[in-house]
Amino acid sequence: MALTLAEGAKLSNDMLLTGVIETIVKESPVLQVLPFIEVVGNGLTYNRENAAPTAAFYSVGDTWAESTPTFTQATATLRILGGDADVDNYLRATRSNVQDLEAAVVQLKAKAVRAKFEDTFVNGDVSSDGDSFDGIDRLTTAGQVVSMGANGATLTLDKVDELIDKVVDGKPHMLLMSRRSRRKLTALSRASSSGLLVSDRNEFGMMLDYYDGVPIGVSDHITDDNRVGTSTDTSAIYALQFGEGAVAGLTGPGGLVAERVGSLESKDATRVRVKWYVAIASFNDLKLAKLTGVRD
Repeated sequence: MALTLAEGAKLSNDMLLTGVIETIVKESPVLQVLPFIEVVGNGLTYNRENAAPTAAFYSVGDTWAESTPTFTQATATLRILGGDADVDNYLRATRSNVQDLEAAVVQLKAKAVRAKFEDTFVNGDVSSDGDSFDGIDRLTTAGQVVSMGANGATLTLDKVDELIDKVVDGKPHMLLMSRRSRRKLTALSRASSSGLLVSDRNEFGMMLDYYDGVPIGVSDHITDDNRVGTSTDTSAIYALQFGEGAVAGLTGPGGLVAERVGSLESKDATRVRVKWYVAIASFNDLKLAKLTGVRD
């Protein structure tokens, strides 16, 4: 069964690990909802659905036509993500009355791990970094791309609706975009007086905007300086569903780990290692779509 990081934290009695997961999940719209499938081994080979099967009406005695979905075999390999957090023993002993120094140092490392995962979730490209994994930009197939035009164009609600319609069998679970795109979508929705944009608190108590019932996630790793045609100021918006039949995370046994390495020989410090054997997979092409050429 796939679990989100937040759900997995509830099953742990390790206070250090729980704190790391809370830090990683906090303020991350993707990691708050992305489910992870535990993989035994170094990767997962799976069939990615390309097209849905069809059905038809038949008369008595007709010959029935067989129709099955088409698949492409894909392999996602777990990658090693993490970092070491060294806590100076002298500082911990002399300044522990001010704050828990170890918790503060480990928290900063956890934030760095979160930032690296979020960046790779969107922009990961194995062809340029063989130690990482392909992100949703690479996993989006050509047939699931909506374009604002040859040289990009200012965002419109019609194009957002077209993007949403690219995701089949239900609405997307998230629209993921840059802050600039979120501001533009908010302005368009208010100007239309359509009531399509509403705000509410999510399960983590954080305010979240919803466009036509679809949560809006903001990623600082979606840039606004992509080149489309002659324009160099464009961005992208992603629409995706999460789950074992859509976009899901893959993790090694035990998931995210906060490991106490212990005292170091070379310096007077104690080391905590935050590590994660992780990747993502898209199990169905029709559950992930992208709008390109979004200009301000």
